[in-house]
Amino acid sequence: QVHLAESGGGLVQAGGSTRLSCAVSGLTFRNYHMGWFRQAPGKDRELVGTSSRPGSGGRVYYTESVKGRFTISRDNANGMVYLEMNSLIPEDTAVYYCAASTVALSGIRQSEHYQHWGQGTQVTVSS
Repeated sequence: QVHLAESGGGLVQAGGSTRLSCAVSGLTFRNYHMGWFRQAPGKDRELVGTSSRPGSGGRVYYTESVKGRFTISRDNANGMVYLEMNSLIPEDTAVYYCAASTVALSGIRQSEHYQHWGQGTQVTVSS
């Protein structure tokens, strides 16, 4: 059974940092692209960034609003993906989700292509 479990987050002051972890089990992690998404209250879910599988180059992509502040990394040996979040702003407040996909690389930025999702973890940035 596939299972994705996010951890980390919580309440952070503006300008602060935190790191989210996502533990993945029940699938061959190296074969999956990983994505981080977020959903703020009253807003649609949006892409934060992606990490392509090693066989597709292991590239990382960030949406413009987090570029330079967030860093995605993955540990292929242990089925973990991380989201390091720095210089946090109140607009980063959201539930953050990790997700796994085997879609072709061209579809990696669309949430509908992700087959497996975690339950989400709340990040609240106070001003």
